[in-house]
Amino acid sequence: MDVVVGRIAKAHGIRGELAVDVRTDSPDERFKVGAAVTTKLRDGSKRELTIAAAREHSGRLLVRFEEVLTRDVAETLRGALLLADTDTLPPTSDPDEFYDHELAGLRAELADGTVVGKVVEIVHSPAGELLELDVDGRDVLVPFVRAIVPTVDVAGGRVVLDPPEGLLDA
Repeated sequence: MDVVVGRIAKAHGIRGELAVDVRTDSPDERFKVGAAVTTKLRDGSKRELTIAAAREHSGRLLVRFEEVLTRDVAETLRGALLLADTDTLPPTSDPDEFYDHELAGLRAELADGTVVGKVVEIVHSPAGELLELDVDGRDVLVPFVRAIVPTVDVAGGRVVLDPPEGLLDA
């Protein structure tokens, strides 16, 4: 299974370097020289790339790939997702730490067991993480904080919600 570790924002400079929005807690491991990532382009096509260099710049990671040598080629990758195989992820030692792919698909229920939907994905925003839920066919964003999501039971396939009034309403 693949997990998103970044998204290519734009080309940077003339030598094929790319600005990447990081979506992983371990960028040093995921974007180390020699590491392989798969790009998933907007049209759904995929391509394997190898990290040639990576450095921080203005809140983003600038990455150069061995296979991308010019700005023109880099421009074709704008908006692509960078994927890594979940089998290569180290296990988490903190019981309150989760990989995004572990949460996607979990049942979302209230403390009384009432099922309200399921977790679609984790949205990483500047203000913090949000759970995107599918609630009766609607996308609902729920702040991923202990006060609202007191229980995450990956083994049991569920997250328990204690939402403030109106959060899940249409």
